[in-house]
Amino acid sequence: MNPSDPGSGPASRTRLSVPALPIRAGTRGSPLALVQTRTFLRFLAAVPGAGEGQEAIISTTGDAVQDRPLADIGGKGLFAKEIHEALLDRRIDCAVHSLKDLETELPAGIVLGCVLKREDARDVLILGETCGTADPADPLMALPHGALVGTSSVRRQAQLLHARPDLRVASIRGNVQTRLRKLRDGECQASMLALAGLRRLEMEVPGAVVLEPETMVPAAGQGIVGVTVRADDTALRDLLAVIEDAQSRAAATAERALLATLDGSCRTPIGANARLLPDGTLILTGLVARADGSFLLKRSLTGLPADAERIGVELGDSLRANAPADLFG
Repeated sequence: MNPSDPGSGPASRTRLSVPALPIRAGTRGSPLALVQTRTFLRFLAAVPGAGEGQEAIISTTGDAVQDRPLADIGGKGLFAKEIHEALLDRRIDCAVHSLKDLETELPAGIVLGCVLKREDARDVLILGETCGTADPADPLMALPHGALVGTSSVRRQAQLLHARPDLRVASIRGNVQTRLRKLRDGECQASMLALAGLRRLEMEVPGAVVLEPETMVPAAGQGIVGVTVRADDTALRDLLAVIEDAQSRAAATAERALLATLDGSCRTPIGANARLLPDGTLILTGLVARADGSFLLKRSLTGLPADAERIGVELGDSLRANAPADLFG
């Protein structure tokens, strides 16, 4: 796979101040996290004055604790807590994240410096040997009646059970390789992953069926790599502006605004997917549901990319107004 080209920000047309070198980029240690960080560092090295960067692997609580759901140990922010502590302590200069794992409210003094061009945001259903052949028009019907599907995502669980109440869901955590191994070992009959991760890892997986957003609304930020930086590091922020992808930023802004407006926890199934239409209009689809699939509400809203935050807030308010209040408790 060829990495996506970086965007072109306004800083590419101005004289840049140069931060202290080398630039140290904090990252988790999973294979996918390292691929994403090395892609970012290649983009950064192409910016005049940036020089070579260094990856700094930091162990996070989210990676260390694999035997409990994220909601039980503090939420997805645990994938960034230790990394952002290192950033504030100036042990690193920036941090590279899968944006879907980054909390919507960042710690004081930290900002989202840039986002890279989005990889495919869709989810993938991985069918085991006991499953049938998927019909592209209705891929979930390839799952046998009562099949056990492994996923740690309540968003995926809710949409699966809403479409197929007969299915069973088992919590499976771990990196891409771990989840695929558990499927091969028979711990479940099918599993679900983000297509972006498989593509970045250049993995061809037997039994993989791509799910369109109409079937499975992705997570907010899925497929986007985001880079956080100290708010006062203006030199590095100028460099990051050069590799910013404007379309991905608009999509990320809309999706994260919706997520922040709903203020859901890791126990709240929320989906958000924004994309630009051929005429330049931004369309945002949002979803809220019960984890057991008994309630699901999905709506869309369109507008200009410049109004991405407003679109996210308005759609979030609309979903919240017509969803049971206890979903957001």
